[in-house]
Amino acid sequence: MRNPIRPKNLSLRFVPLYLAGGALLILFPPAAERFVWALPPIVLGVLLRGWGAGHLVKNHELTISGPYAHLRHPLYLGTLLVGTGFGLLVGGWMALVVLACLWPWFALRYFPRKDRSESARLESLYGERFARYRAAVPALRPRLGPWREAGAKASAREWALERYSDNNELGTLLAITGGVLVFWLRCRWGPI
Repeated sequence: MRNPIRPKNLSLRFVPLYLAGGALLILFPPAAERFVWALPPIVLGVLLRGWGAGHLVKNHELTISGPYAHLRHPLYLGTLLVGTGFGLLVGGWMALVVLACLWPWFALRYFPRKDRSESARLESLYGERFARYRAAVPALRPRLGPWREAGAKASAREWALERYSDNNELGTLLAITGGVLVFWLRCRWGPI
């Protein structure tokens, strides 16, 4: 199993985000009832990310099985759901501020940049096959039925723990679980 700690997540560029998160926890302790609203998107995001990571084979083949048959970016949608859940944990008017920053940043800056670069890379690797996939499968809004290539058999690729590990999803799961635990403990401590 791959080491779940990603050194890139410990870089100095993330220090402002960690400080902002700490300040939110100190200034706006979560109330226990917020977990009722926050945990469903967090759990759904974790499950979607895990499902996708267990199918994803980066740079070696075009992954079109599992959630990739329904949407092109299950990991990004899962991350947005997790971020939304954490925003809801903050609660009150501050949750609106967090979500009003998160969603536009994701929709207008982060995701378009990632979609452009990943699409260019995948099109250079897989050409017309990726172009057909991209035309048929929405980026973030799942299609109801799975997409299948015309004339191709249904993908037999199954979810695999090895791919989940290779895509370092265990580290993501640990970070999200740790974040929920910190919020829960802060909820139990009450005001500082």
